[in-house]
Amino acid sequence: MTTMSSTAAQRTSASPSGGFVRWIEGWVNNLAAYWVRREAIKALRQLDDRALRDIGISRCHIERAVGGIVDRELGRLR
Repeated sequence: MTTMSSTAAQRTSASPSGGFVRWIEGWVNNLAAYWVRREAIKALRQLDDRALRDIGISRCHIERAVGGIVDRELGRLR
C-alpha cells in the first residue's frame, strides 16, 4: 500500500501560489534595496569634497561606490 505524506500534498497544492509569493517577496526586497541605495547616495552627496576624499571617493564616483564597484588593484574606486 502506498501512502502520501501531508507535506507532499501541501507542496503540490501550494507551488503555483508559492511561486507568485516568492516573486512578490523578491520584488519587495529589490524595491527596498533600491530605496536604501538612493538614501545612501543622497547622504554622500550632502558631504563636502574633503569628507568624500577622506573616505576615498570623489563626487563623480558616489553612485559607483554605493553600487560596490571598486578597483581592487588600487584599493579605491575606479
